[in-house]
Amino acid sequence: MDFTVLTLFPELVDSFFKHGMISRGIDKRLITGHCINIRDFSTDRHKTVDDRPYGGGSGMIMKLEPLQAAIYCAKKNAPDSKVVLMTPQGNTFSQEKALELAFGNKGLIFVCGRYEGIDERVYTKLVDEEISIGDYVMTGGELASMVIIDSIARLIPGVLGSLESPESDSFTNDRLEYAQYTRPEEFEGEKVPDVLLSGNHEKIRLWRKRSSLERTFLKRPDLFKKNRPDAEEKKILNEWCRELESFAGE
Repeated sequence: MDFTVLTLFPELVDSFFKHGMISRGIDKRLITGHCINIRDFSTDRHKTVDDRPYGGGSGMIMKLEPLQAAIYCAKKNAPDSKVVLMTPQGNTFSQEKALELAFGNKGLIFVCGRYEGIDERVYTKLVDEEISIGDYVMTGGELASMVIIDSIARLIPGVLGSLESPESDSFTNDRLEYAQYTRPEEFEGEKVPDVLLSGNHEKIRLWRKRSSLERTFLKRPDLFKKNRPDAEEKKILNEWCRELESFAGE
């Protein structure tokens, strides 16, 4: 998977590519990461990339020509990549979208806007998809692009180092991840559940599924509307409800 970020601040994203899981994935040649400075494609001596909006108004608008040239350059280097514009107007990013982008594309080109916005013709002429990471406005698309790259990269086989890790992530199959514990076994009077120390893999699997269901029910019950409980999940939830009823009756 090839990631290319078009930005006016490449140093922000270059640092991201040089650390942690992303850096290890690049070192293993499982992913690649590139930055393109949009300002390099400005044609005037001041390297201008913005201008006043037609019709008046506050702020400045990113110009079409440098963005177009930067996108063309990125497409020349990675012709099979999808062009994604980071914008609050886009479809909200999700785990489902992360999976779609991870396994449905050879590469992604992220266009990061700045100022008060970008020329509308970039949307209509040059972009394949618009994506938002939430209903709020940021000063630029760089952080949003890094959020998405991080989410997608960890799904690429081998990047995390464990094939099982992405399968248990929160929002996989519309369930939150089960509770996790590590040493020490006891901390300030609170102990690790005995089942996790038992070595019984089937009991551990069932405990983790129950923990996942309990968390989903308490924190994100709306997820059950997206993916109804299967037979095993219904059994676990019914047992949990009976236990709660018995506690309430004491």
